[in-house]
Amino acid sequence: MMFELGLVCPEASVQDISEALEALDALSVSVEDADTQSESEQALFGEPGMPPPKEAWQRSKVVALFAKEVTAHDAERLLLVQDFFTHCQSLGVYPVEDQDWVTLTQSQFQPVEITPDFWIVPTWHEPPAQAKRFIRLDPGLAFGTGTHPTTRMCLRWIASQKNPFTRVLDYGCGSGILAIAAALHGAQTVDAVDIDEAAISSALLNAKANGVTLHAGHSELAVGAYDTVLANILATPLKVLAPLLCSHVKPTGHLVLAGILERQAQELQQAYAPYCKLQASDQEDGWVLMTATL
Repeated sequence: MMFELGLVCPEASVQDISEALEALDALSVSVEDADTQSESEQALFGEPGMPPPKEAWQRSKVVALFAKEVTAHDAERLLLVQDFFTHCQSLGVYPVEDQDWVTLTQSQFQPVEITPDFWIVPTWHEPPAQAKRFIRLDPGLAFGTGTHPTTRMCLRWIASQKNPFTRVLDYGCGSGILAIAAALHGAQTVDAVDIDEAAISSALLNAKANGVTLHAGHSELAVGAYDTVLANILATPLKVLAPLLCSHVKPTGHLVLAGILERQAQELQQAYAPYCKLQASDQEDGWVLMTATL
C-alpha cells in the first residue's frame, strides 16, 4: 500500500510545491484541474508537439505519491510552514490500494468519437456498435491519438468528404492517424512523411495494425501532385512550407491545414495568399482548421 498527499494550489504556487514534494521523497507528483467536471473547468492544450501554454490551472490539484504514510505526513507538515504555501490548502493524506496500474492507465483512454459512425478505438476496447469505420490506435511516442482538437478536426474533414480520395499526402504524419483515416475512407495511394524516425516507424506499424497500406518516409517521399494534402503541424512551419505544400496540390485538389490557433488564422491566410485562398472551415477549443481548393 502507498499513500497520497493531496493539495489545492493557485497556479503561481504549483512549480514551487511540485519541486518541494520531489525533494521530500515523493515517488511521483501529478497536477490536474481542481475544478474538473465543473463549470470552471479549463482546457490546457498546447500546440502539437509543444508544451501547453501554462503548466497549471488557476486552481490546481497537486497529488504526491509516497511509499510510507509517515513520509507523506512529514511532507505535509513541512509544506504548511513555507511562505510559498500561502493560499494553498491540504486535502490530507490517504491510502492508495494496490492496483493493476496497466488496467488503470488503459481505463483513462476511451474510444474517441469523430463522427457518429467513425471512431478512434484503443486496442483494449471493443468498437462502439454504431462505428462503421474505426482506427485502432494506442497512445505512443508520435503525436496524433485523436484526442487533440487539431487531429479531430482533420479527421472530421476526411470523414465528411463525398468524393473518393485518390492520392493523399500527410505532411508531418506523426502517428499516421490522418493517413490511415484517408486510406480507410478509400484513398488509393497515401504517402506519409515526417522528420522523426519514431513517427515514421509508428505510422507504418499503425497502418499495418489497421489493415491499410501507406508509404511512410522523409520529405523526399512526397513527389508530384496529390488531390489532397494534409498538414497538422505548427503555424510557423506551415507558413514557411506554403510554397512547398501548395506545389503538391493538383488543380481542383484540397489543402487541409491544422495546428493553427484562432489568432493565427489571418497570418496563415496572408502567407498562403500568393498560392490559394485559405478559409477557416472548422474550429474547436480555440483552434481552427483551414482549407483551400486550388
